[in-house]
Amino acid sequence: MKAGVDVGPTNTDAALLGHAGAILSTVKVASVPGDPVASVTAALGRLGAPPLAQVAVGLRGAASAVDERRGLYKVAVLRIGGHEAQAVRPLFGWPEDLLRAVCAATAIVDGGGGLDREDWTPLDTVAVARFAAGVAGRAQAVAITGLFSPLDAEQELEAADIVRAELGDLPVALSADLGSLGLIERENATVLDAALSGFATDVAARLAAALSPVTAVHVTRGDGTLMSLEHLARHPGLSLGSGPASVLRGAGVLTGLEDAVVADVGARRVRVGALAGGFPEEAPGGARIGGVPVGLRIPELIRVPRPFEPAELAEAVDRMQPGADRLPLVVVGGGERAVPDGLHPVHGTAAGAIGAATSPVGGQYERVVRLPDRSDLPAALEAVVEEARASAVRAGADPRHVRILEAADTPLAYLPGPFVRLRARAAGPPAQL
Repeated sequence: MKAGVDVGPTNTDAALLGHAGAILSTVKVASVPGDPVASVTAALGRLGAPPLAQVAVGLRGAASAVDERRGLYKVAVLRIGGHEAQAVRPLFGWPEDLLRAVCAATAIVDGGGGLDREDWTPLDTVAVARFAAGVAGRAQAVAITGLFSPLDAEQELEAADIVRAELGDLPVALSADLGSLGLIERENATVLDAALSGFATDVAARLAAALSPVTAVHVTRGDGTLMSLEHLARHPGLSLGSGPASVLRGAGVLTGLEDAVVADVGARRVRVGALAGGFPEEAPGGARIGGVPVGLRIPELIRVPRPFEPAELAEAVDRMQPGADRLPLVVVGGGERAVPDGLHPVHGTAAGAIGAATSPVGGQYERVVRLPDRSDLPAALEAVVEEARASAVRAGADPRHVRILEAADTPLAYLPGPFVRLRARAAGPPAQL
């Protein structure tokens, strides 16, 4: 048997699933304020579950920590790129209170500098070491972003080695691990990834102590898949947006629909999103977390505050429709009775917990490559596919059953030369203990 738990700000839902994913029971308990692990154990206790092979937990605590500016590490922000990277300074446009909560220091050092390796300049290792020494005692984590790391992450890795030599075993987040192309969005996501290190390490350790070693424990991520506790500790930013993603996945599981518009009706607002191929439709170009744009895979959502006029909700649903062929509307959440239209599946109030329990472990990889000869595309794309497969395994997927969800190439006409963006996603069932 396996269980899913969705920790919300007010209530925590849990669902017990048996053979072939049959839903045996669901419960709802009051969340323990500020303590997601206590909320999980309380919900599982109320569920009265027998020994479990797997527990998947939907954690919304990372987004809450950013929104409320609490429990965040002070981050030293290092950008590699020299003059080409100075048009917009790091953390530009951040809300002042979030900036105060997160920023230990920022610096831009020379390195990279071109689309071709022969145009690159060496990393200024002296400047990196000087910056690291200067933040000693002030920074609790470090975020490193290379202007051209989607092409080559070598200088980010080199800088990370220097930082660790100066500062010891501090969390170091690299933008190349997050993969988006836009510099500002990628850098912001990397900084939040580093800032959430303390939160993630604490939650991962406490969940492991409470539920392991007899149960495989995974947590949800913003693209509608899962990751292991170890992966959460390494990349906490991937959990941002995971609450809505689990709800969307659960709505699809409960109705058997892979494509639908979903209204998640809560006590304070309605969130409207969409499913495409069984996974959340992503916000184009990333989303905003805590008031800053981030290059993370997060569901596209339209929020309608409660109380709402029917016309407001109808407009949000219309905006999420992909085209003239209208998708069915699925209504879930604790306040679903406030929306009489659409499909109201049984157990819809626990859609987030069911989505967590039934999601696969995911991985992704993307990069930009120069392809003067289009005949080289299959080999280049296959290399990216293998990296996505390996990413899923590192996140906790069973290597024997990983499948490819997406493999795509997009020519980048705005860059000089034959550059192509390659992207792949993979997923598989969780590896069992």
